[in-house]
Amino acid sequence: MRRVLLLGLASLALIGLGFGLSRYTAPDATASAAQPQLASSVPEDVPSPPQADERTKEMRRFDRYDGDGDGRIARMEFLASRQKAFARLDLDHNGSLSFAEYAAKATDKYLKADKDKSQSLDRAEFAATKPVRKARPAAKCRPGAQPASEAVVDAAEG
Repeated sequence: MRRVLLLGLASLALIGLGFGLSRYTAPDATASAAQPQLASSVPEDVPSPPQADERTKEMRRFDRYDGDGDGRIARMEFLASRQKAFARLDLDHNGSLSFAEYAAKATDKYLKADKDKSQSLDRAEFAATKPVRKARPAAKCRPGAQPASEAVVDAAEG
């Protein structure tokens, strides 16, 4: 039974690979010759794309933790973000967290969602507790600037 199953899976994998390779088309020599022509027809007022930051993600993370900028992260610098988070939760500022303080945000969310004050959530009320994800910030462009992709299309048409 295992052999049949393995043979079937291997056959499907080979069929998928064959399908993927059949959809691949090699780059056309005429297409690559046309590209430099488009690039040279881009107006000079189109801004160049932003350059990538030379520093790595880990270097930037290190710099965020290194509060005094001495190139070393002290224990207090390492724990600073945790202390801030703890301070936000410690509502009575006594230096310790009770369960009520720890769960205050969730409790408030529950009470706001319980519209009929029945001490239980139905499906519609529970749906109101869905986490709201922050949207990614939009790319920063100059006001009124035409995106580079549209400029290339306009230049090619004109």
